[in-house]
Amino acid sequence: MLKIENLTLEKDGRQILNGINLSVNKGEIYALLGRNGTGKTSLAYAVMGCKGYEAGEGKIIFERNEITRLSISQRAKLGITLAWQKPAVFEGLTVEEYLKCKNNDTNVHGLLSIVGMSSIYLNRMVDDKLSGGERKRIELASVMAMKPKLAILDEIDSGIDAPSLPFIRKTVQKMRDNGITIILISHSEDTLNICDRASLIGAGQVLKTAYPKIVKEFFTKHCKQCNHLYEIDWKEIKYDF
Repeated sequence: MLKIENLTLEKDGRQILNGINLSVNKGEIYALLGRNGTGKTSLAYAVMGCKGYEAGEGKIIFERNEITRLSISQRAKLGITLAWQKPAVFEGLTVEEYLKCKNNDTNVHGLLSIVGMSSIYLNRMVDDKLSGGERKRIELASVMAMKPKLAILDEIDSGIDAPSLPFIRKTVQKMRDNGITIILISHSEDTLNICDRASLIGAGQVLKTAYPKIVKEFFTKHCKQCNHLYEIDWKEIKYDF
């Protein structure tokens, strides 16, 4: 479904992405794992077409069509969406209004049930004092309402309350079961437990792509204790896999 070829990105005079190559198959949960500051979110923004994250070199191909120079709105119309690490707040909207603005025909009661929330939340304000986990669960419900082909979920499991975590992971799996291909961006190796394949990102490069268990072992061995981010030359690393 998605193929990225030799993608580079420079921002503020610094090389953020250094020749990224990866492919995501239709119907899978694909993890992008890496420590904070290694280029994961920048890659997500580049795929989505966000302003300021336009590729320098390389190609982004979606469903066999190159989209490298398309705008964010054009990519959205093709079926690509991005759930931000910090969900947007829409003042003055109830949860029900927020979900319906994504898709007026959506079953808001059903969506909240999928993310483990009762219908009493429908009349709550989106900018109300919801927990981080509740806010992200509503964000996932909004993504499902849009029915995208490809959903990029940026750190969807970061900074949330413990009770919300199982619901979030189950929701991601439910999205996949409903035909949505998922790119799941995370710095937590535990997230790989619900994924089909994974790539490890370091210094703006793909260090390894494999089954989640292998990537998790590699991450634990080489990356969790490493203090280097962009400046390290990963070509000098000797791999055991």
